[in-house]
Amino acid sequence: MPDVEASASADAEETPIETPPKIAELFGVPMTASVAGQVVLHPSRAELMPLVKEMRTAGYWQCLDLAAVDYLSHPDRSDLPFGIEPERFEIVVLLINHSEGLRARLRVQIPESDPTCPSLFTIHPGTEAPEREAFDLMGISFDGHPHMTRILMPDSWDGHPLRKDYAIGRIPVQFKAAPS
Repeated sequence: MPDVEASASADAEETPIETPPKIAELFGVPMTASVAGQVVLHPSRAELMPLVKEMRTAGYWQCLDLAAVDYLSHPDRSDLPFGIEPERFEIVVLLINHSEGLRARLRVQIPESDPTCPSLFTIHPGTEAPEREAFDLMGISFDGHPHMTRILMPDSWDGHPLRKDYAIGRIPVQFKAAPS
């Protein structure tokens, strides 16, 4: 009987994978590989839209997710490829190619001094709500978004509550009176 524990720990290690040839040939941006063979590309903000258009042509038809990350407490992280400067914020986009069973993650560095990113709405309309969420909770604006307004917090809310430097406060909870 094979040693299940040993094979599980070997699978969990980050090991280099052979990059699918189409991706390596098509996209001229820095690339790393992660566990389970998911390709991770590191485009700049200027490269994001052309890359996503190119990837859509190559079969990456669906955007599964778009999220924002605040690296305020990790400014010297070393998980980026050579030549990519770490910034405070990062937009992470997950694309999938169903016909080939491939996933790609795009990690775009967003500087604190200019927290903006091109909107993917024209290519992937399903990013409308996640982009608004990143704007509302992290303060990253998406250029070209059709309705860049708050989605979760009230319009009068001051600040962006998922930023790591957002002051933690208390909001009194108003309970209804118990029915008589």
